[in-house]
Amino acid sequence: MTSHAASRIFVVGGTGAQGLPVISALVADGKYSVRALSRDPDSRRAKALLALGNVSILKGTFADEAVLREGFRGCDGAYINLDGFNTGEKTEIYWAIRCYEIALEEGIKFFVYGNLDYALKKAGYDSRFRAGHYDGKGRVGEWILFQNQTNRDRMGAAVFTTGPYMEMAISAMTPMMPMVEDGVLTWRVPLGNGSVPHVALDDCGYYARWLFDHPERSNGMDLEVAIEQVEYHKLAEAFEQVTGHPARYIDTDLDTYWNGPLKMAASLPAGYNADPNDKSTMSFRDNFTGFWNIWKHGVIQRDYALLDEIHPNRIRTVEQWLRREDERGRQQGKGSLWERMQPKNLFRSTPLLKLSEDGRKGDL
Repeated sequence: MTSHAASRIFVVGGTGAQGLPVISALVADGKYSVRALSRDPDSRRAKALLALGNVSILKGTFADEAVLREGFRGCDGAYINLDGFNTGEKTEIYWAIRCYEIALEEGIKFFVYGNLDYALKKAGYDSRFRAGHYDGKGRVGEWILFQNQTNRDRMGAAVFTTGPYMEMAISAMTPMMPMVEDGVLTWRVPLGNGSVPHVALDDCGYYARWLFDHPERSNGMDLEVAIEQVEYHKLAEAFEQVTGHPARYIDTDLDTYWNGPLKMAASLPAGYNADPNDKSTMSFRDNFTGFWNIWKHGVIQRDYALLDEIHPNRIRTVEQWLRREDERGRQQGKGSLWERMQPKNLFRSTPLLKLSEDGRKGDL
């Protein structure tokens, strides 16, 4: 893929939380057009993509080789971010690998894989830190970079490693959903003195676009991104600073956490299309117990100097992000950030995560 020619990018995962800002950044100036895959082209999220312009929708599923070939054919680049909460860990690994192989066969010039950290490996293969939706992606990310050592001149590839979205900390139906308790915004999560390398969705768009714009540098790169290592007592302090309303973080043991708002989901498969009778399938509780252990024990870090170089105007602090989010909400008529956190508003807002909007149903 040449960096100066108009290019078409095939996107899998375009209707997810990350997809809209990524596609928006790609098509913003006409340098790229996008063909996005969707099971339901009439959905709210698919229509939002079409409204960006320079976007077409291909109906189908990534779990179908014929559909994948149709999607890749005639495109120069690909952005592949499979929904592990749809597939489950085992199926995601298979189809992510096939996406790479078919893209290479169909003539894609540059392939970007939407990744998460291989946390189990980074923790020394200690199963306390096993989170299937992380490790499933992380294994494939390493595999792609290994294949790229042989194939880099035929099809360049980069891995784009994100993490928990900052937006999840102020949204309903997420693992770090806050609640107003006696007039105080409260996060009750099993984080201890750890921190979460939260990612701003808007910055995801910039980074993804940078990978396609700079293939000479990004070929073979694992770009690991975040705002900062967010300690939740500092998140609460920043919320108070921005809104003028009280907030707090209460460290919570795992048993208490799993008897809270997520109790009904705890025994469900982490991937809603995964076979609950398959011994490899992790429950929601097991998956997110590993997830919280990763952050509690500082398994994952980031190279923030590199991110400053690549994205000089990136969001650098949680307070900066909250301030921007407060201003944006007011401009959009949603009210202040404090008003948006009230239960009557929080639970009526549009779901951030696609599995919440889909209601944990649907085909692959």
